[in-house]
Amino acid sequence: MQQDCTRTHPPRFGHETPCILTMSLFGEPCPVSVQETCKPAPTTPPNALSQHLPSMKTHFTYQCKIKNLHVTINYLLGNLGRDYSETVGVVDLGGGSVQMAYAISETNAAEAPNVSVGEDPYVKEMFLRGRKYYLYVHSYLGYGLLAARAKILKFSDDFGNPCILDGFNGSYNYGGKSFKASSYPSGASLNECKNIALNAFKVNQSKCAHMKCTFAGIWNGGGGDGQKNLFVASFFFDRAAEAGFADPKSPVVKVRPVDFEAASKQACRTKIEDVKSFYPRVEEGNRPYLCMDLLYQYALLVDGFGLDPWQQITLVKKVKYHDALVEAAWPLGSAIEAVSSTY
Repeated sequence: MQQDCTRTHPPRFGHETPCILTMSLFGEPCPVSVQETCKPAPTTPPNALSQHLPSMKTHFTYQCKIKNLHVTINYLLGNLGRDYSETVGVVDLGGGSVQMAYAISETNAAEAPNVSVGEDPYVKEMFLRGRKYYLYVHSYLGYGLLAARAKILKFSDDFGNPCILDGFNGSYNYGGKSFKASSYPSGASLNECKNIALNAFKVNQSKCAHMKCTFAGIWNGGGGDGQKNLFVASFFFDRAAEAGFADPKSPVVKVRPVDFEAASKQACRTKIEDVKSFYPRVEEGNRPYLCMDLLYQYALLVDGFGLDPWQQITLVKKVKYHDALVEAAWPLGSAIEAVSSTY
């Protein structure tokens, strides 16, 4: 791995170019990575990495990933170095968690509540392109799309679950557990499913000890201009493309949260036997949960994060940078941060 990293360095800069090595350790409930920055010579022997392992103490969590995804997207858009109000916010919906990151004012940063010992702070200070940024970052573990299915299915009763498509009778496996996944005799119910989704991520249930909260009692960063333009990634893009209101071949697509609700209405009326013909892009294992997934995404954006249903957001897979399309992924942001803090 270290050889692969060093081979990408121009030989004359081998001693000066940072090499960022990241290992992902996959387990439950989510991956944790470890990162170390080193400056090896191109001739470093293959086993030299072992001497660095004891010092690898920086846990590269999802908090770090969303922070660096924010850096990646804003770098590719040419926003770094500008005022925080000219940057875009980022929401990344994974399977086990959902993360949000956006730049906030120094005033809002000063109002950030303290966190318990061992928890990541709400605000990260970063110096990029000659400007200091206060970045609100939070990862909601257990509220990713696949984890949310498990939460919602816990509300099933003897008759089934109103979020499952008509005609399906089976089970859903997540986190080493199996959950009953069967439709009501009358099929899926949009309103009942939405109520369960709201209960699943505890909207209006958890005590908010701060002036502004999202859900589960979490401070929302105070809002502001850094949040007015949102780029949302991963499962948001995937489900929108599968539901037919986003072009899967387009690197970015402008949509509104209400589009997820409209798509969920149609999906909830669909029988499991008809999904393949109506939604050919949906994989077989995801078909019973299409109504649930789309409705959860709408509720997450509007009821969870407090977006206006008609606010325009950008679904993103790749970002145009000069004449190329670059994947919207966190490693580039990690490299930019490393260079910015080192030189």
